[in-house]
Amino acid sequence: MEICDGETAVIHVAILLSSAAQGCVQNITLRLLHMRRIPRVLPRRLLLMLVVGCMNMVCGITQAQIPSTAPQLAITFDDLPAHGPLPDGDTRIEIAAKILKALHDAKLPPIFGFVNGVAISKNPADAAVLDAWRAAGNPLGNHGWSHLNLNQTLLADFEQDVARNEPILSERMKGSAWHWFRYPFLAEGDTPEKRAGFREFLAQHGYKIAAVTMSFADYEWNEPYARCKAKADTAAIAALADSYLKVADQSADYYRGLSKTLLGRDIPYVLLMHIGAFDAEMLPKLLRLYTSKGFHFVTLEKAESDEFYRSSTNPRLSDPDSLEGAMAQRHLSLPARPASTLRLDSVCR
Repeated sequence: MEICDGETAVIHVAILLSSAAQGCVQNITLRLLHMRRIPRVLPRRLLLMLVVGCMNMVCGITQAQIPSTAPQLAITFDDLPAHGPLPDGDTRIEIAAKILKALHDAKLPPIFGFVNGVAISKNPADAAVLDAWRAAGNPLGNHGWSHLNLNQTLLADFEQDVARNEPILSERMKGSAWHWFRYPFLAEGDTPEKRAGFREFLAQHGYKIAAVTMSFADYEWNEPYARCKAKADTAAIAALADSYLKVADQSADYYRGLSKTLLGRDIPYVLLMHIGAFDAEMLPKLLRLYTSKGFHFVTLEKAESDEFYRSSTNPRLSDPDSLEGAMAQRHLSLPARPASTLRLDSVCR
C-alpha cells in the first residue's frame, strides 16, 4: 500500500462514511480491499478504528443502537395465594413452587403476583405462598382483600376492601414498590362516576393500575384439570394441554392484531394469568411457546412505561387502558376472540 497526504485521507474517510450510509458492511469491506493508499497522517490501524466507528455509528450495529423489533411481554399472576380447585394430592405451596421454578428456569424478570388476602384468613398456611413468591425475588400487588366485583359493589365498600389488603403487602414488600392494583374480574365500575371515583382513590393512594392487554382465559382450564386428575384420565389431560396452548397461541396473534390495527405497532403486552394448578403444569410449555413466537419478557413497570399505558400509570386520566377499550373508543369492531374448541365444562364429567 502507498502513503497519501492528509487531504486524500479525508476523501477516503468521506467515501467510507458514504458507503456506510448506503450499504454498510459489504460496501465498507469492498472499499478497504480496493484502497491502496493509506494516509501518512492517518496510520492504518487508526483508519480501521475509524471505519469500525463509522460502521457502529451509521450502520447501527451496536446493541444500544439497534431498535428492538421483538414484541415485549410482561407476565402477571392473579389470585395469590390460591386460585381454583385444588387437585387431589396437590398443595398451594407446591403449585406456587412449580410456577416459580418455571419462571426461574426461563430466566424471566421479576413477575408481579396480585394478592387476595382473604385466602390467608381462611387458610393461614397459604401465607407461605406469598413468602415463597417474595423469596424468589418477585413483587406482590393489590387485587383487593376479597376479590370483589366493582360493578356489583358500592364504591366505599370496594375502597375499604382494597385498603384492608394493604398490611399483607406492606409487610412483605418493605423497601419495594407495591402500589400496583389489578381490578378483580377486570371490572372498573358500572357507571362513569364509580369508575372515576375509584381511579381518584387509586391516585390519592399512589397506585398504578396493572392493565391487561393480553389474556386467554387460562383460569377456565383449572377446574376440568382437577376433575381429570381425580379420574387419572391422562388422555383428557393431554387434550386439555393441547387446547390450552392452541388458544394461548391464537390469543397472542389476536392481541397483536388489535395493537397493530390501533397503533400500527406492537405495544408491550401485559399478560393476565392465574396461580392455578393447570397453569403450574403448563407454564414451562407456555413460556417456550411465547419464546418461539419471538416475545421478549419484561417487567410490568417496563411494559407500562409505554405511552399506551398513560392512564394506567396516572389513574386520573380517563383513556382506555385495554386494547378492547381503545377499539371501542374508536368505534372499531372487535374480531371474534379465540376460544377452545374443547368443551371444557364437559371434560371429565
